[in-house]
Amino acid sequence: MVRPSRSYRVFQGVNGVVLSLVVLVTLYPFVNIVARSFSGERQIRAGEVTLWPRGFNLTTYKIVFQDSMFWRNYGNTVFYTVVATAVAMVLTTCYAYVLSKKQLKGRTALVGVAVFTMFFTGGLIPQYVLITGLGLKNSVWAIALPNAISVFNLLVMKAFFESLPAELEEAAQIDGLSTYGILFRIVLPLSKAVVATMVLFYSVSFWNSWFSAFLYMDSSDLMPVTVYLRNLIQGATGGSNAGAGTEQLSQVGANIQAVTIVLTALPILCVYPFVQRYFVSGVMLGAVKG
Repeated sequence: MVRPSRSYRVFQGVNGVVLSLVVLVTLYPFVNIVARSFSGERQIRAGEVTLWPRGFNLTTYKIVFQDSMFWRNYGNTVFYTVVATAVAMVLTTCYAYVLSKKQLKGRTALVGVAVFTMFFTGGLIPQYVLITGLGLKNSVWAIALPNAISVFNLLVMKAFFESLPAELEEAAQIDGLSTYGILFRIVLPLSKAVVATMVLFYSVSFWNSWFSAFLYMDSSDLMPVTVYLRNLIQGATGGSNAGAGTEQLSQVGANIQAVTIVLTALPILCVYPFVQRYFVSGVMLGAVKG
């Protein structure tokens, strides 16, 4: 066994130290946010909270968790995210698969239509008039359909489908598979990495989205949890919060932003480890050519 040279051992040591510092710098803001969410008002305002909660307090969490509207809106967020992500994946996958066929007539025009929307939009008012005219207000489709296709995700999937060997599809055609059969039985099973990556991108986008619901939902019962937490922040920082005393209001105003970040980020952080291995593979696909 060849013993590593001294210069290589020095490189490993320096590399380990640098990467450890990068990890610490990256984790510090998240740990600080969690610590602030459990800290007391006085300690937060005095800037005493760093990596550990000071003046441990659960007032804001209790106010949020005891509100039935929070759980209703949380359920809305889960429903909107699942439906919108499913719609987005179906449309993006089908569109990308079509664009990956170089022999398709009008392919350049279809790509141009998609890319055009990256730089130009109809505007907020025309979009609102369109959604209202189609009768999509106060429904999940007002959130899912206008944001169903991300052009960036579309182009990534298109590039991946183009990298698959054409011989696989030719062999499937000889075996009698239709176009949809090739897509669902050949292409998609080989595309788990990029599909998982796109599901992660779309689900994070829809989970964090609040403006579409703020525009198109008229009832608070239909709002996602992001709008609920936005209203809670506005009420706490504005000095009005029905049902909360002055002391409670001060505590809520002190750490409501930290609590908001924790509550919205936690579900995605729980899902990410299960998707991470596909995500890493999806990012690396195409980086190495055989």
